[in-house]
Amino acid sequence: MKQVILYLTLMIAILAVSCNSDKKEGLPDHAVISKELLKDKIRGGWAGQVIGCSYGGPTEFKFKGGMIQDEQNMVWYDDYIRETFETDPGLYDDVYMDLTFVEVLERVGLDAPADSFAISFANDDYKLWHANEAARYNILNGIMPPESGHWLNNPHADDIDFQIEADFAGMMCPGMINTASAICDKTGHIMNFGDGWYGGVFMAGMYASSFLTDDIDLIINEALKPIPEQSLFYKSIADVVQWHKQYPDDWKQCWFEIQKKHSYEIGCPEGVYNGFDIDARLNAAYVVTGLLYGDKDFYRTMDIATRCGQDSDCNPATAAGILGVILGYSNIPQFWKPAVEKVEDLKFPYTDMTLNQVYGLSFKHSLMLIEQNGGTVEGDSVQIVVQKPSLLRFEKSFEGMYAIERRIFNKDILDQDIELKFDGTGIVIMGAVKSLCSTDNGYVALLDVYLDGVKTEQIRMPVDYIKRKYDIYYKYMLAKGEHELKIKWINANPDFRINMKDVIIYSDTEAVKFNPAK
Repeated sequence: MKQVILYLTLMIAILAVSCNSDKKEGLPDHAVISKELLKDKIRGGWAGQVIGCSYGGPTEFKFKGGMIQDEQNMVWYDDYIRETFETDPGLYDDVYMDLTFVEVLERVGLDAPADSFAISFANDDYKLWHANEAARYNILNGIMPPESGHWLNNPHADDIDFQIEADFAGMMCPGMINTASAICDKTGHIMNFGDGWYGGVFMAGMYASSFLTDDIDLIINEALKPIPEQSLFYKSIADVVQWHKQYPDDWKQCWFEIQKKHSYEIGCPEGVYNGFDIDARLNAAYVVTGLLYGDKDFYRTMDIATRCGQDSDCNPATAAGILGVILGYSNIPQFWKPAVEKVEDLKFPYTDMTLNQVYGLSFKHSLMLIEQNGGTVEGDSVQIVVQKPSLLRFEKSFEGMYAIERRIFNKDILDQDIELKFDGTGIVIMGAVKSLCSTDNGYVALLDVYLDGVKTEQIRMPVDYIKRKYDIYYKYMLAKGEHELKIKWINANPDFRINMKDVIIYSDTEAVKFNPAK
């Protein structure tokens, strides 16, 4: 009976909103929702995210530049999430990072400054990668936000990291998209900038709007309004919306169009001239593809977002989380529920919180924000003052930088210097310190950097995986021309090695395409 009441309440709320938004102009100025329905939607969002992440987990980055064909079946059974908690807790980085921010909000307050979020995540002991890992290193070495996420200090500034961690902001801001954007400004610039930041703002905006309507087109349109139209992120999502109209029954054709126009990576060095692509806007395009072609079917939405490939655990997590808010937990198909219900009272990996506690905290924080922003909470009725999206400032990462060369090394450095000559305006050297036999996890390699004969800095490279430096060296916006780079390992230790991977060279103009006819 309780589920029937929740379903009828949801249908009434959707009908009320749709009557005010038939022309896709926007959401109404005010909305009324019951506490029970608000709780149900918040639970649906968090549970959907966990289900989606688990569903796509086995395929993560195994399909780089290729879709997962229909013939490949996915794994699912009632104990699947519980077992994944135990065997592969690092899979849930797109959830435990959210929970870090929720914990800070509860401990410090809803007006917690960026530094509180940054220090908390930088000192936690969970595994991180890409923009998060680079930001953690920056913070631990004195570079605080927003500089910690800026592309001059973080080669992964446009990566997906904040896009997969902004769910918490949308779920505590029903109908309050500008409030969600303000939270994203503080948290998202810890690890991202430009399109990488816009990815999180956009996802939080979709969550915020999903409380008030089940119209997927309207939800996407509202969430896109804060994003500057000149940004590549905006153009990517707008293109997907247009291709859906052009090919309404063929998500694979839409996928091909995305690949042709938006799969070229210039930021993350691992993806430059490579099939690997963790860029926020490409993976956001896959999320939107899942939502549009899934047509509010929970399984189909999650499955399409997964089969688009690349970051195929995070993308279905986001898509299923947003749809979970739209449907409410009570309307997620029963098939998926036993797996998540088995873990709701377990401490989530790398945290001291359970999912049931997180549901309660997000509900508590949403009520507080609703009242702070002019709404009211009386009895079981919650009235929301719906915010009209405000345009954000324009940011662009890697302005004027073009990748022109990838040099493949993949060699171990033991006692020799790294010496490179290059012609361009920027360089990234990928690699890490690794132990050969030592159990000393406190060792830190010290590297002196000489650029064009002048010592410019000393790099600290911890062997500790949690505190590591994600890339050996990077420098952008150099004067165009010939440069000589020498890196000396001044405390070389035979128990350790520096694994030097590939090197990316940048310039201020695009590379000349090879043409054997000339």
